[in-house]
Parts: sequence; structure tokens; C-alpha cells
Amino acid sequence: MTLRRQIATAVAAISVLVAVAVGLLVHQAMVRQHVDQARGSALTTLDAALGAYQRGEDLTGGGRRHAALDDPALPGRLRTLAAQERRGSLLAQGPEGESMWAAGAVRGGVLSVRLDFAQDRRAIADLDRIILITVTASVFTTVLVGVLVADRISRRLRRAATAARGIAAGRTDTRIGELVDGRDEVADLAAAVDLMSRELHRRLEDEQRFTADVAHELRTPLTGLVTAAELLPPGRPTQLVQNRVQALRGLVEDLLEVSRLDADAELPDLSAVPLERAVRRTVALTGLDVAVEVAADASVRTDLRRLDRILGNLLLNADRHGGGTIELRVDGHRITVRDHGPGFPDELLRDGPQRFRTSVRERGRGHGLGLTIAQGHTRVIGATLTFTNHPTAGALATLTLPPAPDQAETSLEHPGTA
Repeated sequence: MTLRRQIATAVAAISVLVAVAVGLLVHQAMVRQHVDQARGSALTTLDAALGAYQRGEDLTGGGRRHAALDDPALPGRLRTLAAQERRGSLLAQGPEGESMWAAGAVRGGVLSVRLDFAQDRRAIADLDRIILITVTASVFTTVLVGVLVADRISRRLRRAATAARGIAAGRTDTRIGELVDGRDEVADLAAAVDLMSRELHRRLEDEQRFTADVAHELRTPLTGLVTAAELLPPGRPTQLVQNRVQALRGLVEDLLEVSRLDADAELPDLSAVPLERAVRRTVALTGLDVAVEVAADASVRTDLRRLDRILGNLLLNADRHGGGTIELRVDGHRITVRDHGPGFPDELLRDGPQRFRTSVRERGRGHGLGLTIAQGHTRVIGATLTFTNHPTAGALATLTLPPAPDQAETSLEHPGTA
């Protein structure tokens, strides 16, 4: 149940309970008032009838036409009470309808008076109808107001939730306070989220700036180091130094690429590409032993250079951290890369690729930027990349590309041209 329904249901339940309680109290008070008035009138009439009886006047005349001696319709409880030389009154149902009775003992029998209660009962019924209409109107109005208030709160919370999801998706410049008005708890929540967003945005900018600065600062001395390594005399030590220099050079280039992706400075060069040919081309460029299966070929709209980068990183990651044969399957617009190793770690499945984190304990087999770069290029070309583990064994990466519109296929020898 949504918050709006919860608030509306609570308001409706409370308003109904309050309205019913007030209606019952008013009903009981009105019944008591009419009964007390009828009882007082009956006792007053009985006193007048007793005086007239003692004076020998006719009880059936004038306003005392309700008085009677030993009335057979008199309720038995009043008859018993009069036999005890006591007076009393009683509201009872009789042959002539509901009446208020009053009786007292006299010489030779029981003198009683009867006042018709039908008019009072009709007044009570009219009041009950008014109470019912008032209760219904008040409940309807209260529920309507509650729904409107709940809808306003729910709408503001939905706006805040939408903005928060945008922040989680990477749009850290989104501000909730611009969408949520008021000065209540929802506005306080929006202000707190905005503060968190600003702080997160600042820290991300600092991290991106640091990564870019480090990569640029390392590039100049690294160029000299590469040149110096090439001037070393041939030999095993020279080869080791050159290999490490090339690895360092690759790391710096990856850092620069990550900084450009983080800054959203990359623009894709999209074109229609036949997926099977593109995949086989990328596999050939990696030089890895990959089993390629094509279930269904399709033409996709993508940036071929970035597609090479994404698939190349996925295949290299499978080769470094997986085991057994690397399997690549093309099924329409979907590409899956699977290895037979231990699978992706739980933190990667939960949080996604993180830079400088690898799935192996020894850090020498990678710097953890491959999947991060692949995910960044995936975002640039408008595709989706998901990471799961195969039910039997191994890691499974799935790349889903957008379909290409009806147009001429682009030559693979000149990617990015139409």
C-alpha cells in the first residue's frame, strides 16, 4: 500500500470512528431528553389527575383525557408499583403504540395516565437522519481533504525519489530542493539530500581531477622513460624493464581514458555495423583463443572503435581472471562473454566495476580499470553492460547494443564513417 493510500485510509478510519461516536452521543442525549420530558409531563399530568380524582371530577374530559382508573393496558410493572403505594413512570409499547405511562394508587384502584410518545419518536428519527447526513458529509469532506493532503505529500516524495534516483545514476548536479516546496519534514529531507548530493558531486570532481592530473603529470616523464628504455643494450634485464615501462604506459593511458569518461568528454561516432563481422574482427585483434557462436546476427548502431574497446577488455578480463575456454555468443543485439573460472566477486556483482580493484588477490595481474573503461564506453554508446555469474561456473558479461535504423551498413575497414 502506498503512503497516499495509508494516509487516506487512516484519515477515513479515524473520521468514521469520530463521526459515529459523536452521532451516537448526540442520539443518546436526544433520546434521554425526550424521555425525560415525556416522563415529567406524564408525572405532572398524573398529579393533576390525582387532584381531580380526589375532587370527584370527571377524568375523561378536557386535557385529562389520557387519565384512566384501572386501565387494562397499564404495564404490569407500574401496576405492581402502584399496589405498593408508590408512584412511577414507564416508557412502554402498547396496543396504541409507544407511550409514556405514569401511575399511582388511589382508593379503589390504580389511577394512570398515558402520553403518546409517537411524536417524540418521530422527532428522534428526524434527528437521526440529520445526524446520518451530517456524519456522511463530514466523513466525505474529511476523507477528501486527507486524500488531497496525502497526494501532495506523496507527490513531493515521488519528486524527491525521482531526483535521488537521478543522483544515484550519476547526475550529481540534480537538486531536490528545487522540486519540493514547503517548510515541513519533506523539505528538510530534500535539503539534506541536496547537501549530500553537493558533497558527493564535489568529491567526485576532486577524484576525477586527481585522476586526470596524475595521468597528465606521469605522461611526460613516462615518455622519457620509454625512450631511455629503448636505448638500453639488448638483454634479459632490458626486456624486463621495457615490459614494465610498457605496462606503466598502458596504465597511464587507461587513467587518461577513465578521466575523459568521467568528465563526459567523449562523444560517440555512431554508425550501422553488422555485429557478427565486428565481433570476429575484435576477437582477431585480441589474439586470444575464443570460441565464437552466432545464434542470430543483427545490424547495430554503435561506435566500432568503442565496441572494440569494450569487447577487448571483456575478453582480456576473462583471459586474466577466468579459466578454460572463453565463450563469446552473439544473439541478435546481445553479446555474452563467459569464462569458466571462479566467477565475478560478490562486491563487483553488488557495486559494479571499481577502479583499482581486481578479482584476484595478487595485484600484479591487472590494475582493475578494464571493466571500468568497458562500462564507461558502454554508457557513451547508449548500450547496457551487466555482470552475473553463470549458474554452473564462470563469469558472464552481457552487452546489449541498440539496433541500427534502416540504412547502409558501414565498412569495417573504416569504422565511424557512414
